[in-house]
Amino acid sequence: MISLNTYLVLHVSSVLVLMGYTFYAFAAPAETRKRVLMITGVAALLILVSGFGMLHRLHLGFPGWVIVKFVCWLGLSAMAGLAYRRRAQADLLMLVAFVLAITAVAMAVVRPF
Repeated sequence: MISLNTYLVLHVSSVLVLMGYTFYAFAAPAETRKRVLMITGVAALLILVSGFGMLHRLHLGFPGWVIVKFVCWLGLSAMAGLAYRRRAQADLLMLVAFVLAITAVAMAVVRPF
């Protein structure tokens, strides 16, 4: 049985990797696309698995704030791919990524509903 702390460390570490490589993708050369998309994909999967693992260990069910975090996860998971395809909109996409990340953190800390 995996402990709650293990899930938490895996979750936070994966979020840091996803965010770091997502913002790297906005400035990276096109040659790095395949590697960056693989890394962000693995990080996104680890975020999902560890997040649901924590929900299970905490016996929280599926509250509303988790749905908001899931939507944020979907947006952030797609952001690295968009960064390579929509270079002209990089500023807007970086702002959206930042807002999604802050929203996800706020939901985890405050748990409003």
